[in-house]
Amino acid sequence: MAKRNLLVCFDAFGTLFKPKRSVAQQYSEVARSLGVAGFNDKDLEKNLYAAIKDESKKNPNYGKATGLDATKWWTNITYKTFTPLIGENQSLPADLAPALLHRFSSSDGYETEPNVISAVKSLKQTSRHGSARSIAVGVITNSDDRVPSILSSLGLQVSPLRYGTTAELLGLAERSYDIDFHCMSYDVGVEKPDRGIFQAAESMLVRLIATRQGANPAHANVEDWQKVYVGDDYNKDVVGARNAGWNAVLLSEGRGDITKLEDVSAESVDDLMREHPVITVRSIQELVTWLNSSR
Repeated sequence: MAKRNLLVCFDAFGTLFKPKRSVAQQYSEVARSLGVAGFNDKDLEKNLYAAIKDESKKNPNYGKATGLDATKWWTNITYKTFTPLIGENQSLPADLAPALLHRFSSSDGYETEPNVISAVKSLKQTSRHGSARSIAVGVITNSDDRVPSILSSLGLQVSPLRYGTTAELLGLAERSYDIDFHCMSYDVGVEKPDRGIFQAAESMLVRLIATRQGANPAHANVEDWQKVYVGDDYNKDVVGARNAGWNAVLLSEGRGDITKLEDVSAESVDDLMREHPVITVRSIQELVTWLNSSR
């Protein structure tokens, strides 16, 4: 029996990358570098997370639900965080919000665990060098549109293909990418664990197949693709993926109720996914090493 083609999608924040230091600490650093003074880090952290909670309630999904763009959404967070902390005779620098947006759009604010970048790259390298199966790699994340720039700054080759793009992307089939497409909740309009964001990724796979084959998307067949989602949050990532009919991989040191990859006896990806719809791995490198070496 021929191997099924493989779609592997990753969560972003907490899975592919994480803050270099706590988000609140980095807010403090940027603010002080621009001359904001008279606040303590404990109060800032409290205000920051209260601001995010309040803004998420008023303008869900980074403002998508109320027609607010993500830049304005995060600017609101900045002002809600710092305004109560500064003196009456002090105003916030005009470049504070832009500086924070820039910090958290790149490797200035984020880092990866060791070997994550090389592991993700190796998935596509295996596909390009004689693998019997085709492999596509995507990102499904509850996020605004800064994720592609973060991943690019961390060293991945990122395709411009993202959910909601309408223009034909010339040359897409001729280039090789580490990440083939993005499905961000701000673009899709729903957040994990809603199955709609996983269905959006399936529609992106259809577009990708059609682009590679030069075919009409209506003729693209995704039934012979095994769909796997990798994330670090059980309720959002595992539950969401399973409800959408995907296999799920939980990035975790281990849960007693979920089989660890290191304990499985399956020799092929198809057998693994059939026997264990959900597994845990300690690292992305562990998962990718197994996928690259399996039959």
